[in-house]
Amino acid sequence: MIESLLVANRGEIACRVFRTCRERGIATVAVHSDADAGALHVREADAAVRLPGAAPADTYLRGDPIVKAALDAGADAVHPGYGFLSENAEFARAVLDAGLVWVGPPPGAIEAMASKTRAKELMAAAGVPLLAPVDPATATGADLPLLLKAAAGGGGRGMRIVRELASLDEEVRAASAEAASAFGDGEVFAEPYVERGRHVEVQILADAHGTVWALGTRDCSLQRRHQKVIEECPAPGLPDELRAVLREAAVAAARAVDYRGAGTVEFLISPEGRPYFLEMNTRLQVEHPVTEEVFGLDLVALQLAVAEGAALPPEPPAAQGHAVEARLYAEDPAAGWAPQAGRLHALEVPGQTAGRAPGPVPVGARVPRLRVDTGYTHGDTIGTHYDAMLAKVIVWAPTRAEALRGLRHALRRARVHGPGTNRDLLVRSLAHPDVTEGRFDTGFYERQLDALTTPVPGERHAAVAAALADAAARTTGGTLPARLGGWRNVGAPAQRKTYGDHEVRYRATRDGFVVAADEGDDVQVIAAAPHRVSLDIGGVVRHFDVRVYGDEVHVDSATGAYRLIARPRFEETGHRTAPGSLLAPMPGTVVRLAPGLAEGARVTAGQPLIWLEAMKMEHRVTAPASGTLTALHAVPGRQVEVGALLAVVTDTDVQDAQDAQEESSP
Repeated sequence: MIESLLVANRGEIACRVFRTCRERGIATVAVHSDADAGALHVREADAAVRLPGAAPADTYLRGDPIVKAALDAGADAVHPGYGFLSENAEFARAVLDAGLVWVGPPPGAIEAMASKTRAKELMAAAGVPLLAPVDPATATGADLPLLLKAAAGGGGRGMRIVRELASLDEEVRAASAEAASAFGDGEVFAEPYVERGRHVEVQILADAHGTVWALGTRDCSLQRRHQKVIEECPAPGLPDELRAVLREAAVAAARAVDYRGAGTVEFLISPEGRPYFLEMNTRLQVEHPVTEEVFGLDLVALQLAVAEGAALPPEPPAAQGHAVEARLYAEDPAAGWAPQAGRLHALEVPGQTAGRAPGPVPVGARVPRLRVDTGYTHGDTIGTHYDAMLAKVIVWAPTRAEALRGLRHALRRARVHGPGTNRDLLVRSLAHPDVTEGRFDTGFYERQLDALTTPVPGERHAAVAAALADAAARTTGGTLPARLGGWRNVGAPAQRKTYGDHEVRYRATRDGFVVAADEGDDVQVIAAAPHRVSLDIGGVVRHFDVRVYGDEVHVDSATGAYRLIARPRFEETGHRTAPGSLLAPMPGTVVRLAPGLAEGARVTAGQPLIWLEAMKMEHRVTAPASGTLTALHAVPGRQVEVGALLAVVTDTDVQDAQDAQEESSP
């Protein structure tokens, strides 16, 4: 029996495993980098061991110090979580060689599937349908488009879609560099890219006694940058015959490598309904909660039981209802999914069951259930070294339509204060007709991103609420009754408060606040307090909850959430950005520059010049215009903050005018 377990991971998955351990009387051990010293998974563990350093390659990707940490802390088992070393056969062997229990599949099974190129060869021999690989060195235009993938990992790291042969070599280099950073292995391969395909996977669970469960299907087609955003179980709209084929292929894949434990077999479904094997993930998946909710199982508990030698029942429990999961990321979808960093002031989802472990679905259950899995809580700092996921919000309901509605409602009412997130994108995605009617595919966000990232309406009213809350906080007693006369111009000078592009003018009277009219507004102030403001907008009363963190103001309402920045009354004019400046779009590390890039070089508009790494993903900084590189401050290996000046490109027309002026000067 396992008495003490070390989780060789961090964040949400470490907290998830610890939750099951606590319920089963198993002591827990965390490992942490220096950047994670105060992280939630460290605080929740019974013991913790430091891994010196911050970068994944120096910490969570080093097996020897993790094995030593388990021995030093007295653990007798290791759970790898997902990502990092979870699919590293050498690490699994090192754990077993140290006399510890490995909560995962046999090293041989990991090894067989660790390289996606070798896994495809094995699956071909087993008769599993798959896409034929393409050698990038001999690829022609007829092979396009191509999908480049990291051989040793997943999660979108190292993935690139290539549509032009001219960019193939550079994309291979970029994919290899990203894969090496994320997985310690830079091998990449290419295969045909299936347009408008669906990403469908089968959860498997196998014991050492010959039983293999295929736990339904999951649809993970809603992806950005090849990383999953929204997942659901079961995959909607699949014919029963196709479901049977997928289950049989998944079981065949597991038996082909003598698999044990939890794993996932992933498929790409073409628009014509043809399935192709993609890969087998020899670990627990991020999206495992939707399967847990539908089948009423705790997959982590089952992993532990299988690792202890227990036998599974011959058949899994029956599936009930539908579950949908949304990944809440600290990122800006409108800015190329740029990760965001900073202090997380609040993370609350009304109705969530904190720390609830999955269990059997009550027979005849009709009420939706909400679950939140996270590795963060209020006061934590979102850094740049690791993945940008803040939490997973999961809703189970008897039907798919009810699950989608419940998840939309939960996300709308969530209080997420701190760095910018993809919350609005998630809400809009879950309401999009292509999603509600099951017509989506892996290209959904490429086609719909602009429409899904337009500004949330109502920001003007949120700014008014923020200004009135600020005024109420500075008024004796902290609150004033409102005057119901509407917005009107007032004779006396009004106070001004500016949030972003919105200037709000108001005046406090004995009867309450009077706000200056704004063209097109039909608003009356009902009540104003430091944290709550009620406005009558066009005859409908809306309530706004306001929280202030320095110059950052968060306004939550039933119709939307807003993150506002209070502007000072008098702007400083001494710090202006020169035209053509390339600013860091996020905090991160400069990993490389374009070949031969130096001051004086001629560049073209859109040309990639600088690569930043943040949260294990590479991000390109491109030339804003054609011209000359007149300044270069970026240095490989250097950490930069958001807004840092990386380089300056002087526009060609401006440069030509300057040159002409210099030539005409005496």
